Amino acid sequence: MANEMRVQKFLSKAGVCSRRKGEKLMQAGRVQVNGDVCTELGSKVVPGKDEVRVDGEVVTLPDQYIYVLLNKPENYITTLDDPKDRPIVTDLLPDNMPRIWPVGRLDWDSSGALLLTNDGKLTNLLTHPSHDVTKQYAVKVRGLLKNDSPKLQKLRDGIRLDGVMTKPAHIEVVKDNGNNTWLEFIISEGKNRQIRRMCEAIGAPVMKLRRYAIGPLTLDGVPSGAYRPLLHEEVEKLYAEVEANMPDRAQPSRSAEKRERQRRKRHGKYDVRTHGPGKKHH
Repeated sequence: MANEMRVQKFLSKAGVCSRRKGEKLMQAGRVQVNGDVCTELGSKVVPGKDEVRVDGEVVTLPDQYIYVLLNKPENYITTLDDPKDRPIVTDLLPDNMPRIWPVGRLDWDSSGALLLTNDGKLTNLLTHPSHDVTKQYAVKVRGLLKNDSPKLQKLRDGIRLDGVMTKPAHIEVVKDNGNNTWLEFIISEGKNRQIRRMCEAIGAPVMKLRRYAIGPLTLDGVPSGAYRPLLHEEVEKLYAEVEANMPDRAQPSRSAEKRERQRRKRHGKYDVRTHGPGKKHH
């Protein structure tokens, strides 16, 4: 059948996991198709017809892809569920927004640019270590550092974290206040708490960390706690960054293109929004 796809590809497109992780879920007996455990990696499903479950939860493909850039405040976590009931980033979005998820991570105590989407293909491409999508940060560290500091050069060249060398980084001193230093960091990877751990390694612990750009996306005009839908041209640029073809489902419908033109007339280039009343956490 023309619209059949392998189960692991279906799980990837639905944003559950990468294809490789999907294969592991299948082999572990955690995937069901039409009520039966599915461990055969060559198994195929027809989206919209066959029922797929992971750990008992039904998995479906989105009808339309959504792309949102959020300016995450500190003290929100980038997950969709938290057993400690802490504020999560989707609390900042309208209750009627379809399910979307964060692409990559931004620590609890960090702030700034966070992409959320229900496009599983783009999620997996952007988070794959083979794609060098740059991320730019403003970082305040304890102590005084100069641009020609051997410590900073060590970070620029790469240090060992978890037994693996970090990729070369662009790091520049922006200013200092006599006690602490603001740095500009540009990196193209996203190891867990990477910048904080890099700075700890040279004895300059991070006091504040804000991400202000992801690839072509910037937070210009988006205040803390607010978000904006991505423009279609920005989605195209993201796919170009990872050297992949944009799927048909990511192409805007005529009505979506019309809405985007209307939003530009009303709000300028970007349509910035806030959740407003009814936010789950305050």
